[in-house]
Amino acid sequence: ISHLFLHTRKKMGLLLLLIICQCAINSIKTHSVSKPNIVLLMADDLGIGDLGCYGNRTLRTPNIDRLAEEGVTLTQHIAASPLCTPSRAAFLTGRYPIRSGMAAFSRVGVFLFSASSGGLPSEEITFSKLLKQKGYATALIGKWHLGMNCESSNDFCHHPLSHGFDYFYGLPVTNFRDCKPGQGSVFLKGVQKDLVIPIQITGIALVSLVVVQYIGLLKVPCQALGYFLLIITISLVVLIFFFYHFRQLNCFLMRDHQIIQQPLSYKNLTQRLTKEAMRFIERNTDTPFLLVLSYLHVHTALYASENFKGKSKHGLYGDAVEEMDWSVGQVLDVLEKHNLSDKSLVYFTSDQGAHVEEISSAGEVHGGYNGIYKGGKSTNWEGGIRVPGLLRWPGVVQAGAYIDEPTSNMDIFPTIVQLADAQLPSDRIIDGHDLLPLLQGKVTQSKHEFLFHYCNAYLNAVRWHPGSSK
Repeated sequence: ISHLFLHTRKKMGLLLLLIICQCAINSIKTHSVSKPNIVLLMADDLGIGDLGCYGNRTLRTPNIDRLAEEGVTLTQHIAASPLCTPSRAAFLTGRYPIRSGMAAFSRVGVFLFSASSGGLPSEEITFSKLLKQKGYATALIGKWHLGMNCESSNDFCHHPLSHGFDYFYGLPVTNFRDCKPGQGSVFLKGVQKDLVIPIQITGIALVSLVVVQYIGLLKVPCQALGYFLLIITISLVVLIFFFYHFRQLNCFLMRDHQIIQQPLSYKNLTQRLTKEAMRFIERNTDTPFLLVLSYLHVHTALYASENFKGKSKHGLYGDAVEEMDWSVGQVLDVLEKHNLSDKSLVYFTSDQGAHVEEISSAGEVHGGYNGIYKGGKSTNWEGGIRVPGLLRWPGVVQAGAYIDEPTSNMDIFPTIVQLADAQLPSDRIIDGHDLLPLLQGKVTQSKHEFLFHYCNAYLNAVRWHPGSSK
């Protein structure tokens, strides 16, 4: 009897130990998918066909490809707009940009000047705001392009620090050809096109006035002619002054609210952005953090440091892609160094497709490759909106998986908000859907039955993915 009692007690002890171990495993697993670090890497104007993991065989992108090998590749990942400003607004808010007024009817649909009074509305809720409320350290490194001020030059109502980021290091607007000497001017071409007819009309009017004055059909006061010429001269001088000083006025680097470099220097710029991102991670190894590293690559003006210049098979564009891939590798390495890889969701994408028409003044192709897809940036053809979508989180999402379901850059908002144990806003429509069930293989069908494709405020197309489709 004594022997039987001891045997039974031993079995009960083992059973109890197994239960405790299982509870501990479940606890660890639950903790692993709660409040992870979030690293969001966004390229600018990168084509889906520029990456090895999407079929490119000539550009070297081993670090970005590593994300695909160790995580999930989305093959139908769609930007909410084919333009920078509205696409990024949708990414941050999980909403179509037209809902937040980040769309234009008759003007260029992006911010061109740091002095613009528009921007992402203060009442919009970004994922950075919600994660900050949950104790996350938050940083935006690189390009913002969603406005800066409202009523004055220093109210910073649209600045990243007003939208939930603790730290900002980067450009408030975007990367322009005008910012880099010798790369031509985006604005000058536009102004030349817009001013041709007004200048012709002005010239004809001026000559006509002189003629009728000379033959005596009409007496035009010399003072009036003088004022007319003065106005024309002043207008041209102001225009020339603006373009001559554009780099000083619009091309600068900021840290938080302070301008730290004006005009912007491209020398080792990617290295500086990368170092800032790595330092942010190292400052927050003991607290959950959100890092948005928003690259200037590969928007024109193209640039690359000496270590990468002339090294690719695709000129300066290829050099810029490979330098960006190096930067991604540096971020992944610092996560691994501090044992944060398993605690971090890493996402890589582009804000829209490649700007395929970009050609330098010397005739070199400065636009990327959108693979088999027609069109590019600023169009709602597939090449303009289908973008890379790579997500890695070891032990939580599938490794080496391909998901051929419609997904959107708006989906990042609900995905990371729920991972941070925050509540989705209930007072507005959120157009994105949580990606985690798809990433873990728990479901096989995207929740997007419809995706609407806007160019500025105009609806160009609708993508329908019926629930019964396979």
